[in-house]
Amino acid sequence: MILVSSCLAGMKVRYNGTDCLDEKIQKLLNENQAIAVCPELLGGFSTPREPAEIIGGNGEDVLAGTAKVVDRSGTDVTDMYLEGAYITLAKAQEVSATMVVLKENSPSCGSSMIYNGEFKGKKIAGNGVTTALLRKNGIEVTSEENWLL
Repeated sequence: MILVSSCLAGMKVRYNGTDCLDEKIQKLLNENQAIAVCPELLGGFSTPREPAEIIGGNGEDVLAGTAKVVDRSGTDVTDMYLEGAYITLAKAQEVSATMVVLKENSPSCGSSMIYNGEFKGKKIAGNGVTTALLRKNGIEVTSEENWLL
């Protein structure tokens, strides 16, 4: 089974109430070959919500407690990102996920790039919180940009 970001499956769950539909991923879902998850909604966020970025590092640093996730208003939302990551991990383990395809650049889901924490649209190399936790537990994670059907 494959887990995929809900926004890639066409669900309007992104911070601004939009999706990032990837038709190949939606097809997998329709054929019951994938299950959609949104770590941010699982962590307790609603849609829409303030955009958030990792401050002081990347997802691994958030897991280590040396960085945090903050929304544009300055509110520390780290605990909600961690909650969503752990629920996503449990789901991946429950369905014996062989791969997880998550949305690139997200503070939850980025698998090679995230925003730099300045809310100016600048990206840096790094993983989101959920990606870091899944990889730490031996689960393969990729993005919609690197995943091939």
